[in-house]
Amino acid sequence: MHDKRLLRKPRNDAKCIYAKIKAPFRVGAQECDASKVQFIFNSWANKNKIMKIQIANTEADILKCWEVMQALRPHLIKEEFVATINEMIAEGYQLAFIEENSKATAAVGFRYLQYLYNGKHFYIDDLSTLPESRGKGYGGMLLDYVIDLAKKKGFKCVTLDSGYTRLDAHRLYLNKGFILAAHHFSKTL
Repeated sequence: MHDKRLLRKPRNDAKCIYAKIKAPFRVGAQECDASKVQFIFNSWANKNKIMKIQIANTEADILKCWEVMQALRPHLIKEEFVATINEMIAEGYQLAFIEENSKATAAVGFRYLQYLYNGKHFYIDDLSTLPESRGKGYGGMLLDYVIDLAKKKGFKCVTLDSGYTRLDAHRLYLNKGFILAAHHFSKTL
């Protein structure tokens, strides 16, 4: 049973429209392919200052994500961050981010997994937004991005773990349709 105080009406504003674009798409009476729709969306997004989701493929992009990831994982060491992310990318990790004024303000790290109990899925390792950028819908956009990608790949679910005290994050997950399905146990060695 979910705590009703955590639920709120889902956002349906312009910042969340990216996940709703499906092809074929009509512009007026003309049917457009996905590349045309993406161009139209990017033009509209730039005009309306809507943030685009980017994949961190270069060291410069990974380094842009340092501050937003360090906000979630304060134990990380900056000098080791790029090498660690590159090692994780080699193991299947993907790092996506939203940039505002040439600075990553929100990021999500996720990977493909397959388990006997839930099959092929994406596991979200990290989802973080800088404190000054919270409340703008960026975390929801990044969740929608991972969920949409999982659907396109035919996966049946997206999973994540979250600390017990992260109530704002829990509210977002519940509003996005996640359920509290298990407890995660860990033993330090």
